Amino acid sequence: MPSRSWSSCAVLGLFGLCTCQGVGGDSDRTRRLRWERVATLPDTPGVASPFAGVHAATMLIAGGANFPDAPPWAGGTKVWHDTILATSSHDRWRVVGRLPRPLAYGVSASIEDGLLCAGGSDATQHHPDVFVLSLGEDGPRTRPLASLPTPLAHACGALVGRSVFIAGGSTTPDATSATNTFLRLDLDDLAAGWQRLPPWPGPPRLLAVAAAAAPEFVLLGGVDLSADAAGRPLRRYLSDAYGWSPMSGWRRLPDLPRPCAAAPSPAPVLPDGTILLLGGDDGSQVGVSPQHHQGFSSEILALARDRQRWWVAGSGPAPRASLRRLSSATASSGSSAAMSGRGCVRRRCGANSWPCHER
Repeated sequence: MPSRSWSSCAVLGLFGLCTCQGVGGDSDRTRRLRWERVATLPDTPGVASPFAGVHAATMLIAGGANFPDAPPWAGGTKVWHDTILATSSHDRWRVVGRLPRPLAYGVSASIEDGLLCAGGSDATQHHPDVFVLSLGEDGPRTRPLASLPTPLAHACGALVGRSVFIAGGSTTPDATSATNTFLRLDLDDLAAGWQRLPPWPGPPRLLAVAAAAAPEFVLLGGVDLSADAAGRPLRRYLSDAYGWSPMSGWRRLPDLPRPCAAAPSPAPVLPDGTILLLGGDDGSQVGVSPQHHQGFSSEILALARDRQRWWVAGSGPAPRASLRRLSSATASSGSSAAMSGRGCVRRRCGANSWPCHER
């Protein structure tokens, strides 16, 4: 049995170098991605899939889930959390309040009014609720918005222009099928609520990765679900990719070089339009015991700005799925951050913040 090796929640950083070959006859070019240490979270084992983002120059992390006492194979019980953490100094996190209920595995997007939080789950059910989390002088505030048409967790989403998009997910904790739900909320017409849009021309999925590559919403990988002989959820890891725009709808993009699920979402998009897919779970070690698990991929995949090809663009400092990217229109150009992942099934990392600066 593996030992408990829960790390403290340091926001780690490093300087990464990716070398990218030019596309379509362009000369070779070298892109440097600078990973920085930002802050250290309170001493916890880290959390999976919290709501996270930026509001008023303050980084926020809210909720999440983990196994605080022991891993699941040692009899540990998963716990959902309601803690809201904030940092504006980038050197110290502080507890600033609580969510209305413990939540994890939802979708979050940084908007002008705060952090939009949609769906998610707790220990018993998935939720359709949507609210905006903001910080005032008297502490955190939540403002309800129109609910999702159905309870939803393990979806992906991104803010593209003035619209928040949500794709995929599951509707119940014991689901044996994923959804092909594709939703849009127009921030300039909140009264209209969530609009259902045509689904992508591929399998339903959860744990996919979204990217905001304006004017396009990009959907990458994930897992489809079916029931095995005993009626338990069976995952099929996906490598297909799609882009959606208001003018042309969905189009097929080049398949990923490998399947990928639960990588940081929304994926970072560099100033030149290149999309970075950071690590994730490729499904190659499904069924491998914790003692023999080799860890998740730290490989960074890059999708060219013309959306015609992928390449391997180096490696990142934290390989696990279930990282959460911080994103904000007010963040520095080309910057993003991710936290609370795993290096392997035996160990959950703390918060890793990766401001990506193309140099």
